[in-house]
Amino acid sequence: MKNIFGIIGGMGPMATQLFYKMLIEKTSAKCDQDHLNTIILGHSTMPDRTAAILSGDKEKIEEICRYMYEDAHTLETLGCLAIGVTCNTAHYFVDMISDRINVPFIHMIRETAAEAAKTAEKEKVGILATDGTIKTGLYQKALEDQNVVPCVLDKEGQELVMYQIYDCVKAGKPADMKKWAIIDNKLKNMGCKKALLACTELSVIKADENLSDFYIDPMEVMADRALQFMGKKQV
Repeated sequence: MKNIFGIIGGMGPMATQLFYKMLIEKTSAKCDQDHLNTIILGHSTMPDRTAAILSGDKEKIEEICRYMYEDAHTLETLGCLAIGVTCNTAHYFVDMISDRINVPFIHMIRETAAEAAKTAEKEKVGILATDGTIKTGLYQKALEDQNVVPCVLDKEGQELVMYQIYDCVKAGKPADMKKWAIIDNKLKNMGCKKALLACTELSVIKADENLSDFYIDPMEVMADRALQFMGKKQV
């Protein structure tokens, strides 16, 4: 098999299957052969990325780096020309190992920040993410580099985001849309022009609940960039 795109997934499984569905639906195809060759490495037993970052435990962080490197190296060895990671928080570790891999990562965070700048340059953009992703500052820096003003929620709002991620989607339950309305109001009261669904579980909510285009989905951005990189025609 040639011209393969690699996916490090399983973090979580619902987000990974949604990303593959996005690749299929975004491809202009008349037959099977028009679609993208992919290898999905579903590493569901990967330790929790947020817990490792928040703990500050060097051994836990190094453990995830080792797993991420092994997964990426496996995909590279199997002939993948580029790699996508279907977990925003995991990009903290991607940045630590990318220089040891000889194929590029389609970097979801940087690509999403560039996409946000197309419609929200010099404007406020909210970041909905895990506590770990917020703590790393990866999205904040990426947005600032694109001349976009990053905004994070207050303590109550952040707790509601974590509830949606861990107690709803990761637990196999539907989103709590009454509580989502609180998150939405907080973002708009802060003056955000857009908001990033900067956790792949939140991408699942967008798909299930048909959230408006106020919300930018980083997985959709990564799917677009992956297809462009691999030379596939898009719908």
